[in-house]
Amino acid sequence: MDVLSVRRWLGDVLLAGLLLLFGVAATKGAARFQPDATPLDGAAVGLIAIAAATLAVRRRWPVATLAVVTAATATYLIRGYPFGPVMIVLSVAVYTMTVALALRPAALIAGGAFAALAVHAFVPPNGDPGINGLVPAAAWVVVPFAVGVVVRLSREATARARTEAARRIADDERLRIAQEVHDVVGHGLAAINMQAQIALHLLHRKPEQVEAALTAISRTSKAGLDELRATLAAIRHDDRTPAPGLAQLPALRDRLAHAGLPVTVSVVGAPADRELPAAVDLAGYRIVQEALTNVLRHAGASTAAVRIEHRPDAVEVEVTDTGLGGPPSPGGTGIAGMRERATALGGELDAGPRPEGGFRIRAVLPLPSEEAP
Repeated sequence: MDVLSVRRWLGDVLLAGLLLLFGVAATKGAARFQPDATPLDGAAVGLIAIAAATLAVRRRWPVATLAVVTAATATYLIRGYPFGPVMIVLSVAVYTMTVALALRPAALIAGGAFAALAVHAFVPPNGDPGINGLVPAAAWVVVPFAVGVVVRLSREATARARTEAARRIADDERLRIAQEVHDVVGHGLAAINMQAQIALHLLHRKPEQVEAALTAISRTSKAGLDELRATLAAIRHDDRTPAPGLAQLPALRDRLAHAGLPVTVSVVGAPADRELPAAVDLAGYRIVQEALTNVLRHAGASTAAVRIEHRPDAVEVEVTDTGLGGPPSPGGTGIAGMRERATALGGELDAGPRPEGGFRIRAVLPLPSEEAP
């Protein structure tokens, strides 16, 4: 039994004790206003004690608890003891059972409890209350049952909301991991594929240059593996800001140069706080990386240019190439992934062919505003 269970059990024991004391004391007071009731005796106190004490195990055995409390309460009423305080214990038992069970079985059990209580209306020792005796008994069952149903439905709704939130978090995490791995692996494989094609093209014509292409493949694959390991290590340690950032663009430019795509990088301005927020820095780098990967794969470009502009309120990232241009592939995920990175930060991304030829990707990544203390 864990600590929470022990605390709940101790709370139920305390509740049972309080209701026992209250039931005996309050019933003595109620007896003054019910002169026709059977006077309190040891049997009446015993029935109140049995009903109240059973509440100590109400959470563990809610149905059994209600059965014992109902039997004790029905016997109490049939013997004609003063009506009133003893019904509070019954209400607690009905509520506990309703919260613990599904609606249909809870309704059937509550109906059975009411049927047992209804007996006292037709076999009273002092007079015959008849149908009038059913009304108060029904209230002590129906009201806690209705409250229990509302509480159970509320708890179920809360549990469903938590489950749905957990599922969304898991889906977002899977998407984040997939995006990171896609960006790292896709870029490396695109560069390796280009170098492999160059090597095959030169194999018979200029075999002496094949070594340079294979060396570039080796460097690119090693860099890609290193970055993949770093990304997976960051994810494994729940670090949501993996290392790559805009400061690594020169290294990315050099790798692409070895892969056969000359890239120029220009930077306008500087971060206002000397260092970009990690999320913006990573998103900017990944957008440039994916854009240049698309150039390697699809553009047939001879050159590409990267321009980074630091503004007071945002970072603008622009990647252009001198390739074939034309609309993006409808089935591709690269531009969609870049746009998701930008919009996740409250920014925007535009992608399309340039009038003078080639393709252009432009993203604006807003910087978090500083709030006054």
